[in-house]
Amino acid sequence: MAPATQLQLIDERELARITRLSVRTIQRHRLVGEGIPFRKIGKAVRYDLADVEHYLEASRRTSTSDPGPAA
Repeated sequence: MAPATQLQLIDERELARITRLSVRTIQRHRLVGEGIPFRKIGKAVRYDLADVEHYLEASRRTSTSDPGPAA
C-alpha cells in the first residue's frame, strides 16, 4: 500500500499572498466556481498547497496570445 500523502492546507490569506490576488477576488472565484479547488472544514475554507501548485503550473503560458488549455 502506498504511503498516505500529507495535506498541506493554507487559508485564503496565505493563498492571496502566494498568488498576489486579493482575498476578495479569491472569495469571488469560490462563489462562482472558478479558481483553485478548496476544502470546507466546518466553517473554515482551506486550500491544499498541491492544488495551488497544480493550478499555477497549469496557468503557465509562453505567449500572451496563448489561450491555454481551457480554450
